[in-house]
Amino acid sequence: MLQRLQLWLLFLAPVAIMGGLYWVGLNMIVKEIGQSYVLRVELKRGGEGIGLPEIFGPEDSTRPLVVIDAGHGGHDPGATGEGFQEKQITLGLALALRDRLVEEGGIRVALTRIDDRFLVLEERAEIARRMGADLFISIHADSAGEQSGISGATVYTLSERGSDAASDLLAARENGADYVNGVALTEQSDEVGAILFDLSQRRSQEQSAQFADLIAREGQGQIQFHPEARRSANFVVLRTPDVPSVLFESGFITNPEDASRLASAEGRARFAEVMERAIRVYFARSSGQ
Repeated sequence: MLQRLQLWLLFLAPVAIMGGLYWVGLNMIVKEIGQSYVLRVELKRGGEGIGLPEIFGPEDSTRPLVVIDAGHGGHDPGATGEGFQEKQITLGLALALRDRLVEEGGIRVALTRIDDRFLVLEERAEIARRMGADLFISIHADSAGEQSGISGATVYTLSERGSDAASDLLAARENGADYVNGVALTEQSDEVGAILFDLSQRRSQEQSAQFADLIAREGQGQIQFHPEARRSANFVVLRTPDVPSVLFESGFITNPEDASRLASAEGRARFAEVMERAIRVYFARSSGQ
C-alpha cells in the first residue's frame, strides 16, 4: 500500500506543480498589465538574409566599391603555423588595406568581417553581390603542411577546373570551411552553377584575370611571390558571376618567415600599398582614363 502511494505521489507531484504555476501565472497582477497576460517576444523573421557591412570612404555612391574578405574567422581558424592562425593574419591584412584605401581617398570600402566572426563562404560572396561591389578581394594564407620551406604569395581567379593539382587541393580545403563535422552548412544549386559558367559572364572573368595580373605586376620587388604566382581554381568564395573577384593567398603560414612578415606592421603596410596601387590602376583602366 505504501509503495503504491509513493508511486501515485511521484506521478502527481509534477502535475500539481505545473498546475500551481499556471494558476499563479493567471492570477499574478503585473503593474500596468494586470492579470491573465501573455508575454510576446518578437523573433527575427526567417529569410531576411544576411546584414550588409558598413561602407568606409566617400559618401558619393558613384565612387567604385571594393569589398574585402578576411578569410576564415570564429570557430574556423584556417591554416595554422607556429604561433599564428590564418584568421588573424587575414583580418590584419584586410584592415590594413581598408585603412590605406580610405586614407588615399576616392574609393569606397567594405569588409565582410571586422572582427573574429564566422561567415559561410557563400555569405561572403553574397555580400559583395548584394552591395553591388565593383571588385571583391578574398584574403587568405596558404599551408604547406610539414614543408616549411615553401613560401610566397599566389593570386587566384575562378575556374571550373584548377590550373594544376595543387590548386584543386587548395580549393577543396578552403571550400571545406563550410562543413562542420562533415555536415554542409550550405548547398549550391545547379542553377547557380549554370549561371556561373554561362558565356554571358565571361566579361567578369576577364576582368578578374586583368586585376590578378595587375597585383602580380605591382607586387614585383615588393611582395615575395610563389614561383607560380598566377593560378586558377574552383573556389566557392569567388562564385560571384557579376563581380570581378580574386583570392589572394598572401603567403604560407607554415613558413616562419612568411608568417612573421604577414603579421608585422611593415608586412601589412607593404601588402596594402601594393594592393592599393593595383586597385587604382584597375579602376583607371575600367573607366577608360
